[in-house]
This record gives sequence, structure tokens and C-alpha cells, in this order.
Amino acid sequence: MKLIFATNNQHKVDEIKAVIGKHFTITSLREAGIGIEISEPHNTILENASEKSKTIYQLTGSNCFSEDTGLEVEALDGAPGVKSARYAGDQKSFDANIEKLLLNLKDKSNRNARFKTIISLLIDKEEFFFEGICEGEILNEKRGAGGFGYDSVFVPTGATKSFAEMNLEEKNIFSHRRKATDKLIKFLQNFST
Repeated sequence: MKLIFATNNQHKVDEIKAVIGKHFTITSLREAGIGIEISEPHNTILENASEKSKTIYQLTGSNCFSEDTGLEVEALDGAPGVKSARYAGDQKSFDANIEKLLLNLKDKSNRNARFKTIISLLIDKEEFFFEGICEGEILNEKRGAGGFGYDSVFVPTGATKSFAEMNLEEKNIFSHRRKATDKLIKFLQNFST
């Protein structure tokens, strides 16, 4: 089975392909020759994931999936949440987003946070959703040079390293994206048999 992954984020493509690539053929937007930036206009992660997959399905008629992920920080009432990529503005700067997050948490003792991923799969005109959650906490400063987004300030529950200090194999033990992808794979295996 071939699926288009509706994202321009190569980090996400690499993470998903590392998990799903041995089961199914995944094509990124770039590999499919699709050079558009899909808007994320909605107020929920689920709606934004759905927007992306529906856009590509309408454009190509091909089975596809997308995902949207947000970092939800307890002491900030769930912020940055659906605005995670644009927390510090529309330029989508990882560094500026982290600076704003750490500034907003400066006087907070509660550092509890979670990453939430929703995958929207459009297959044969039907849409299905898969959720993955990773609980953890926000560090006081950046640690590690790997990963992307908020990885350098997030330590998953049960780990001592930040996501940015882990290799992809280590990250996938805890990853919210991995958990949602595992549900997607299980569904697709049952769907295609």
C-alpha cells in the first residue's frame, strides 16, 4: 500500500518512515512533487490534521495521512497547544518558541507537559483518526542538539534525557508520534488483509 504523508517537515517524515517504512510505502509531499504549504487555520489539533489530509486527498485522489502535534503545558492552561509551531509568531522559529515558553514558565514550579499527536488518515474516501500522547516535563534550559521543535526542553516521563539528547531509536520508545503511528500501522494491517 502506498500513502502520501501530507507534510513538508522532513524531521516528521524521517520519524514516520523509521516506524512505518518497513510496512508500507510512504511518499512525502516533496517526493510526490507537491510544493504547497497547507494552512492550519483551526483551533484544535484534530481539525488541523484533518485539514491537511483532506487538502492532499482532494488534490491527488490518493490515499494519504497527515498529523498535527501540540505541546500542552499544564501551568500554561494547555498552551502553546494547537499554536505550538507559531507560539512566538508566524515565522515558526523553534528557538523563539522555546525562549517564549521558558520565559512564561520562569516562575512556575509545575513543569508538567505533554505532547499530543493526532494522525488523520484518508483512505478510500473515509477518514480515521489516531492519537498518541507522551507525558513529561519542561526543563529550565535547553539540553541536546538533536530533534526539532521543543525537543531540547522536553524530558518524557521515565527518561533522564531530553528528546534532543536521544537518537531516533531512543526517542521512539517514548514518542507521541510513534504511539499514534503504531495505531495507524495496526489499522492499516487489518484494513489491507
